[in-house]
Amino acid sequence: MKTELVIASSPTDAGISCWNLHTGAEHLRFKTCSSPPHGLASVAGRFLASSQIRDPKSSSGSILYWSWNKPQVEVKSFPAGPVKPLLSNSEGTYIVGGGISGGIYLWEVATGNLLKKWHAHYRGVTQMVFNDDQSLLISGSEDGCVRVWSLFKIFGGANREEAKNLYEYSFHEHTLKVTDIKIGCGGCNAIIVSASEDRTCKVWSLSTGELLRNIVFPSIIDAIALDPWEHVFYAGGRDGKIYIAALNAPGTSNSSYGLHIIGSLSEHSKAITCLASSADGSLLVSGSEDGMIRVWDTKRRNITRVFRHAKGPVSNVLVVRRPQHLNPGTSTNTQASSLRGYGWPLPPPLQKYANSVDENAYIKAFISPQSASNKLLDDSYISVQTMEKLIKELQKQGSSAAAELDVERLKMVIMLKVPMVDICVVDDEF
Repeated sequence: MKTELVIASSPTDAGISCWNLHTGAEHLRFKTCSSPPHGLASVAGRFLASSQIRDPKSSSGSILYWSWNKPQVEVKSFPAGPVKPLLSNSEGTYIVGGGISGGIYLWEVATGNLLKKWHAHYRGVTQMVFNDDQSLLISGSEDGCVRVWSLFKIFGGANREEAKNLYEYSFHEHTLKVTDIKIGCGGCNAIIVSASEDRTCKVWSLSTGELLRNIVFPSIIDAIALDPWEHVFYAGGRDGKIYIAALNAPGTSNSSYGLHIIGSLSEHSKAITCLASSADGSLLVSGSEDGMIRVWDTKRRNITRVFRHAKGPVSNVLVVRRPQHLNPGTSTNTQASSLRGYGWPLPPPLQKYANSVDENAYIKAFISPQSASNKLLDDSYISVQTMEKLIKELQKQGSSAAAELDVERLKMVIMLKVPMVDICVVDDEF
C-alpha cells in the first residue's frame, strides 16, 4: 500500500501541517500560510502551492510555493486579481486559479506563463475540479452557479462574443453560494456532486446535464467527499456532523435526517470545513473550525487518529501520496536537513499578465458535424494531451510566428489522434 500524507492549512497564519496518514508521524510544518477554502494544492506531488488573501477587503493576493525540503516559502506570485480556489491537473503541467471577481486564470507551471483568462461567473469562484481525463473543468461560484468548461473550447481561442458558448453546461438550481464540488470517475460519463449554502447537495449527470438527485440536509454543507466506489458521499455540516448520503439507494430512507441520508459521523465540536478521502476510500479525513483533524474508518465509522493543526480553524485537508524522497518517521527537527539536495527545483513565479499582445494566438479546433443522436461529450472529444502538444508547438515557434505555423503538419497530428477535428489558427483578444 502506498504511503499517504495528510496536509492541512488554515485561513489564519498558522502555516501548513503534514502527517503520515497511517502512522501519525509528523513531517515538516511549512511556515507563513493563510489559505482560503480550496486554496491549497499539491502540484503532482512535486511541491505545494497555496493562494493567499490576508485581507478580505484587499484587491490583491498572492500564490506561494513550498518545496518538500524547506519550511519557508520559496516562490511568490502575484496574480492580476486575488484568487481563492487553486487547482493543479494530475500531471502538474497547469495551475488554475479562481478569482474573487469571477474570472478563471490558467497558467503553465514550467514557464509561469498565463495561458488563458476568462470571465467564468458573475461573482467569485469558490471551487474548481477537473474530470478524470482532464478535458473538462467544473467550477462553482458565490452566485450559486455550477459550470462545466471545455478546455478544448477554452484553448480554441473563442472571442469575447463567443465566450458564452465556452461552457458545456450551466447549472443554476442552487439558490445560494456553492461551497464544494466533487466529480466521480468515467470521463465525460461521470457524476458531479455539488454542495451549497442552501443546505442541499445536488447530483448531476455529466453526459446528459440532468439533475439526478437533490438531497436536503439539516445543516449548511461546506465540504463533501466522494466514496471512490461511488456508493455514498460524505457531507460536512456546520452543525459539526458528517452526513452519509446514498448515491444509488432508492428514494426512501429510514434515517431521521431526511431522504437519501443513511447515517452520520459526529465528534467535532464546531463546523466541518473540509473533507478528504484516502485512495482506497477506507479512511475519511475531516477538518473543522475547532482546529482538529480527525481520521475516520469508513467501514466501522469510528475515529482512528486525531491531529491538531494549530490554533484556529482548519480550511483545507489533502490526502496525497508521500513523495519518494520524504523519509517516513523522520522527526520534524531533522526533516529539512535530511532532504537537502533532494526533490525537484521549483518553477518560476506565475505571470501577472500575458507576455505580448499576440500571446493568445491559439489553435482553434472545430468538431465536424455529427448526427443528432451523438452527445457533445463523446469519444470524438479532443484530449487534453493533444491540446498540450499544440500549445507547446506554439511556444516553440514563438507567439509572433503563430500565424506561420505549418497547419498541414498539425492537421496530420490531430487526424491521427482525433479523426473528426479540423484545425485552423486564429488570433484571440484576451
